[in-house]
Amino acid sequence: MAVSYTEATNAGTEFHLADHNLSNTDTSANTLPFSTVKLPHLIDYLHDLQAHPNPLEHNQFYHPTDGFYITESDVILRHIVQDLSSPLHSAAYHRAGPRNRVFFDPSQTRAAIVTCGGLCPGMNTVIRELVVALWDLYGVRQIFGIKSGYRGFYSMEPVELNPKLVHNWHKSGGTALETSRGGFDLQKIVDAIQDRGFNQVYIIGGDGTMRGAVNIFDEICRRKLKISVGGIPKTVDNDVGIIDRSFGFQTAVETALQAISAANVEAESAVNGIGIVKLMGRSTGHIALHATLSSRDVDCCLIPETDFYLEGKGGLFEFLEQQLKDTGHAVLVVAEGAGQNLIPRTDAQKEEKDESGNPVFLDVGGWLKSELKKWWEREHPDELLTVKYIDPTYMIRAVPANATDSLYCTLVAHSAIHGVMAGYTGFVSGPINDSFAYIPLEEVAQAKNGVDVKDHKWAWVRSITNQPDFARK
Repeated sequence: MAVSYTEATNAGTEFHLADHNLSNTDTSANTLPFSTVKLPHLIDYLHDLQAHPNPLEHNQFYHPTDGFYITESDVILRHIVQDLSSPLHSAAYHRAGPRNRVFFDPSQTRAAIVTCGGLCPGMNTVIRELVVALWDLYGVRQIFGIKSGYRGFYSMEPVELNPKLVHNWHKSGGTALETSRGGFDLQKIVDAIQDRGFNQVYIIGGDGTMRGAVNIFDEICRRKLKISVGGIPKTVDNDVGIIDRSFGFQTAVETALQAISAANVEAESAVNGIGIVKLMGRSTGHIALHATLSSRDVDCCLIPETDFYLEGKGGLFEFLEQQLKDTGHAVLVVAEGAGQNLIPRTDAQKEEKDESGNPVFLDVGGWLKSELKKWWEREHPDELLTVKYIDPTYMIRAVPANATDSLYCTLVAHSAIHGVMAGYTGFVSGPINDSFAYIPLEEVAQAKNGVDVKDHKWAWVRSITNQPDFARK
C-alpha cells in the first residue's frame, strides 16, 4: 500500500544523545553538536506524491535485513577533527544508500545519463554502473545516454543503453557517450528532458557542470516537474569541494608517476640534466602534490596556490642551480595553473576563453624550459645543460580507472541511484570521511577544494624536496 512521504520518513527518525562529559556541549535541551543539511526532495513542491515499497524487497540478489535501509537519522559528519577547547559543531549530511520507500515506479522510469566537460579516469565505469544498477537492482528498462554533453539533450537523439551494451565499457578510458564543453542552453535542455519523458537525470561532470545542474534543477522545480536530478562530481584535478576526492584522481596520480620516473631517468642520464613534468591542475595542485609525495624523485613542486619567481636570491633558478651542483640533476613538477601570472601575454591572449568560459592557460612547462635555458646561457655560457620537458596532461586523464577508483565509481553510481529512487533531487553523491553522503548540488557547485599550503601535506612536500618557499625577502 502506498504511503505519504511524511509517513515513510518519520519512522526511525528519533535519535538520542549518547552520554558524554564534554562540558562545552549543551545536552540539556537535546542539542546536538551538529546541524543536518537539508536535502531537496520532490515532495518539497509536489506535495501529493505517494511512496511505495522499495523494489529491492523482491530483488533476487538483494536480501534486505535489519539495518539494510538507511533512515533519515543516518548522517555523515563533515568535520570529524574537532578542537575540544572550542564549541563542537559540524555540518551533517544525509547518508547515502537505499531507503525502504521509493517514489518512482521502475516500469514508468525513464533515466538519462550525460557526461560533460573534460575526460577523467572512470567515466565509463560510472556510466556502466548506473546502467547495470538501474537495470538489475531496480528493474528499470528505459535508460538512455545523452551524447556530446549538455548540448546533446537538444541536438542529438539519445542512445538506448542496457547491461549488454555497456558490459565492457569500464575497460576503456574516456566516455563512450562522448563529451563536450559549453552548449548550455537551459530552456532547450529542460524542454528536451520534459519532451522526451525523462524523469531521472544523472549528470556527470566537474564544478562548471554542477553549476549548470543547479540551474537545471531550479528550472525543473519552477515547472513543478516530477524529475529527479542527481549529480556525480567528476574532476581529475580533485578541485570539487566538500567530498574527500573525486573519482579518477588516484588513477591520475598513479599515471603521473610514470612521467616523473621518465623525467628522472632523463635527468640522471645527462650532464646537468633537468627534467620538467607538467601535470594537470588549473586552479589546484593536488595531482602535483600527491605525485611528488608518492614519487620521492621530485626536487621541486610548483602549484597554483603558491607564488614563485625565477631569478635572484631565493628564486627557482638559484635553487635548481644548487641542486645541479649537489646531485648533478634535478626533477621539477609544475601544475598547469602555476606561474600563469609570470608568463608574458598579448592583449588577445589575456581575453581568450575556452568553451566553458575559463581563461586559456599558456604552457608553463614550455615557458619554464625556455627561460631556464636562456638564464643558464647567460650565467654559465661554457657549461652544458640538458632540459627535457614531459607533458602527460592528457595521458593521465584518458586511461581506465585503477582498482581503487573503479570501486569508487561503483559506490558513487549506486549511491546516486538509491537517492534518486527515494525521491531526492538536486543533490550530489560523494564520499565524506570515507562514507558516501548526499550533498545539495548548490553547495558542491560553490565549494572549492584548493591545496591548503598551511596544512601538513604541503609541509611534507617541502621537507621531501627541500625547496624554499620562493617568497621574496
